[in-house]
Amino acid sequence: MICEEETRNQSKRMNKHDLEERLINFAVLIVEISKTMFDTKESNHLAGQLLRSGTSPALNYGEAQSGESRRDFIHKIKIVLKELRETNICLKIIFRTKLYKSEDKIILALNESNELISIFVKSVETAQKNSQNNKL
Repeated sequence: MICEEETRNQSKRMNKHDLEERLINFAVLIVEISKTMFDTKESNHLAGQLLRSGTSPALNYGEAQSGESRRDFIHKIKIVLKELRETNICLKIIFRTKLYKSEDKIILALNESNELISIFVKSVETAQKNSQNNKL
């Protein structure tokens, strides 16, 4: 499968199941954070945004696994990356405005989002390089 080829070169040497589990665990962490944020207009707005962008990577990664072509796979992996970046920025806003109850969970989510972004940046680069090499 294309995904195994993409993730094989990652520093953590994870397989597609490990990465999927990691994304699911990240989504669960995001849900936990959003459930425990303060009940204010600002918190509710950002919690909703965080829920949408923070659970999306796991769902889109599942979609990527059944990509109809290499191009479709790359497109869907780019969506995962886009959503991870959006989540990271949302977490930074929540952290800086102190709209959370558990700083530890926010820091954990920030660290994990940074690591996942790095993994998917490399995955996109590898997939695009492999796609170009196959055209030659």
